[in-house]
Amino acid sequence: MLKIIVKDGENIERALKRYKRKHRNIKVMQNLRDGQFFTKPSVRRRREVQKAEYIQNLRDQEDI
Repeated sequence: MLKIIVKDGENIERALKRYKRKHRNIKVMQNLRDGQFFTKPSVRRRREVQKAEYIQNLRDQEDI
């Protein structure tokens, strides 16, 4: 359960922004979407490797 304590005198917009940031950081929606369908472990590993290669490629291009 995600809780946001609104401090005294705090703007509701700011509290809502903190809630949205926490919600995004713990990846609630991402976990729900991933749990909808079964993915084979080999497919999951392949996606992780592809993501790592992509990020490494971006970092290598920054160095050039």
